[in-house]
Amino acid sequence: MTIGLVLVVASWSLTSPSQDDPRQTAFALEQQGKTAEAEAAWSALAKAYPTNAEPFAHLGLLEARQEHYTEAVAAYRKAMALDPAMPRLRFNLGLAYFKAGEYREALQQFNPLLKTEPLTSEEGQRLVILVGMSHYGLAEFAAATPYLKQAADRDAQNLPLLLTLAHSCLLSNQYQCVLDEFHQIMSLNPQSAEAHILAGEALDEMKEPVDAIRELRAAVQADPKEPSVHFALGYLLWTQGHTAEAAQEFQAELKNIPGHNQATLYLADSYIQMNRTEDARPLLEALVKMSPTSSMGHLDLGIVYAEAGRKKEALGEFKTAIALKPDEVNAHWRLGRLYRSMGKTAEANAEFEKSRSLNKSADEKLVKVMSQIPPHNSEPHGGVPAPPAQ
Repeated sequence: MTIGLVLVVASWSLTSPSQDDPRQTAFALEQQGKTAEAEAAWSALAKAYPTNAEPFAHLGLLEARQEHYTEAVAAYRKAMALDPAMPRLRFNLGLAYFKAGEYREALQQFNPLLKTEPLTSEEGQRLVILVGMSHYGLAEFAAATPYLKQAADRDAQNLPLLLTLAHSCLLSNQYQCVLDEFHQIMSLNPQSAEAHILAGEALDEMKEPVDAIRELRAAVQADPKEPSVHFALGYLLWTQGHTAEAAQEFQAELKNIPGHNQATLYLADSYIQMNRTEDARPLLEALVKMSPTSSMGHLDLGIVYAEAGRKKEALGEFKTAIALKPDEVNAHWRLGRLYRSMGKTAEANAEFEKSRSLNKSADEKLVKVMSQIPPHNSEPHGGVPAPPAQ
């Protein structure tokens, strides 16, 4: 759905326009796409008539068309202060905020309009999706979902919107909603790897690992180059104990995206489980340099060092892992074992007692791990529609 700026035309207090009317000249330059000249003309009018809102509104429009959203907001706010009832002005201000990523401020403009605009109108539909996407941009997924659902019901062929709705459903723990949208997406694009990934994540959360793995295999088959698709399948296989197959998926992810931190981490962990600690070591050493806050990375590197008899280095890694994640049972247990091998009985017993006292679930959810993965580039990922064009 494309949502563009709406031209603001307000009443003008000058006499009837003539060929030399400066307002008509400014408007004509704007219509002809002569941005610099139009800006100069509207700026002159703003100076000449500082209590008239229209020049400021048009300056905001010109700035927004150039994607100068901060400047557009400033101009629109001046116009709003002079004439808050100017037609479309509040919408344009909200849209400029939205495109600048200032979603909270955008909602402050859109919500009053949504209360007065019939939802069946074209304008009402624009506002519904903008409000939904503003909540989505604020990571308020439970608030975003009803608006996105309403927009999708009216635009059932809009694949990016459906994917965004499915993401919002997943991130607000509405898993059946994800599956409902998945079927609609499949009817439009049966080869959507992203939709299969979303369905797999939802099924994993619903404690249906066999079906989840099936969907993630389908995602790999649909598009083996989809970012994080191999990692998603590999992680789920890893959680189910299919370590060797998981390692293959992590390797495939690293071929697609070299330096993928999560794939590197879980490939190394898979190697450890397969008793290939020397294969894991260089991966983990590189990982903790790039991601020094990875508690699992430090823990696994400590395990590798301990297995190699490098006790001092292992001690440092285990302590770092615990400092980063104090409730990690395995880190305390591993540190206790290391202390015992070093003859430090009291320290070992203290760590063993700590590991016994912790009540921690080891069930790490796929959706939580996937949510930690940054986009592989700067473009919106996950089917989220880019901000509408001016």
